Amino acid sequence: MLKVDRNDDRPIWQQLLDQAIHHITTGNWPPGELLLPSRELALLIGVSRSTIQIVYEELFSRGYTVTSRRGGTRVNKVICAAPPSEIEELKGPALPDLPLLNASVGHLHSWFGNKEKGMPEIDFTPHEPYLDEQFQQKWRHSFLKASTDADLTNWAYGDAMGFLPLREQIQRYLSLERGVHVHVDQILLTSGAQHSIDLIAQALLQEGDTVTVEDPGFPAAWMAMSYRKMQVASAPVDEFGLCVDRIHPQSRLVYVTPSHQCAAGVIMSEPRRQQLLHLGAQSPFWIVEDDYDSEFRYRGAPLPTLFSQRSQNTLYMMSFSKMIAPGIRLSAIIGPHEAIHRLARVQELTYRHLPIMEQLTLAHFIEQGHFMRHMRRVRNVYRRRHEAMTKALAATGLSERFTLSGVETGLHMLLEAVRSYDDKAVTKIAFEQGIRIYPLSKYCLESDRKGWVLGFAKVDEAAIEQGIECLSRLLVK
Repeated sequence: MLKVDRNDDRPIWQQLLDQAIHHITTGNWPPGELLLPSRELALLIGVSRSTIQIVYEELFSRGYTVTSRRGGTRVNKVICAAPPSEIEELKGPALPDLPLLNASVGHLHSWFGNKEKGMPEIDFTPHEPYLDEQFQQKWRHSFLKASTDADLTNWAYGDAMGFLPLREQIQRYLSLERGVHVHVDQILLTSGAQHSIDLIAQALLQEGDTVTVEDPGFPAAWMAMSYRKMQVASAPVDEFGLCVDRIHPQSRLVYVTPSHQCAAGVIMSEPRRQQLLHLGAQSPFWIVEDDYDSEFRYRGAPLPTLFSQRSQNTLYMMSFSKMIAPGIRLSAIIGPHEAIHRLARVQELTYRHLPIMEQLTLAHFIEQGHFMRHMRRVRNVYRRRHEAMTKALAATGLSERFTLSGVETGLHMLLEAVRSYDDKAVTKIAFEQGIRIYPLSKYCLESDRKGWVLGFAKVDEAAIEQGIECLSRLLVK
């Protein structure tokens, strides 16, 4: 029998409907059973007939019952009720085993510093830039202005290539700041470096193709490629950058960070650059140039890009994660027309297009000059923190006891130890003392190099000095 609970916030018809469905699906009302006429059931329960009619209409519309003029309302015979004893045991389809996914995500969490373990007093993160209230105010202003000025057409399905005014702003920035001169249709907007790499794997490679990555290098690059079932080969990195002569001969793609190597921080030498460009033209293979940290250089002007020298087989990746903030999730791939067109078709199929509000806001942020003023301001901050880091490493003797590299460009340095050193153990001890550092071994695919990647963008000068002094007490004994 159905019952009404007057203390229940749900409408009476909803209560009765939920009870009726429960009786049918558990077999209390078996298939073919005749239900009481609506008038009779209403009298028994003490509700209006119209309430029961609503319940019966819902049961019929959902296929739980069938009706006929003479046969009344009956439970549908095709309803397969589970025995009451099995109700709690029913489960959905088993999930497939994805060991590569689980292992890769676990490695990424570890590489990022396992933030779920808590926030230490000092975090030498190499992954995040400096942000402050002034940035937030300017970004909020651009957001509100973009929201107000947005045309209704902006809220329809957009261009898979990305918001055109934003691509035009990026085109202008690349021409003025990086010496990269391209047509706007050679720019595809994405939601970060990992998204860019995933698109490249889907659009320009085939399952089983061999790709070469730097080792140590950017873990997300080889993990994304591996997850797309590419054969990932590693090539070592020395003081001149990627060892080009160690690139796998069957490579269809080479991923490289020439402006500031992702882990070691070294700048790829000009002879190595020319060697890579020459080999890429001979083989041929795609060169994916991740222009990592190139905007922050402390000695001399930014180096020319590989793309500006050999654009036919080079894909240039830029991201606003370090220049502004990783939370806006906007980046770009620049390349030959045909390759970008192919990437856009994959994006249209799998992602359709990026969210419009972030694109509108960033376009306004750049157009109004906020972006370049932000860059000038944070460069001054980074210059001071870079100087504080180098002085602290020298004053504590760490730069003499260990090998220091990556000091010319970027937002991190590498303090490298001998290969027998247990950099993970030191990392754990440092965390227990309130300092988070990042072991080089987490950046390695096959390499056995050891050390610590130390970022300084989010650490002020006083904290840098305090943190390095604490680290020296752990390392210099």
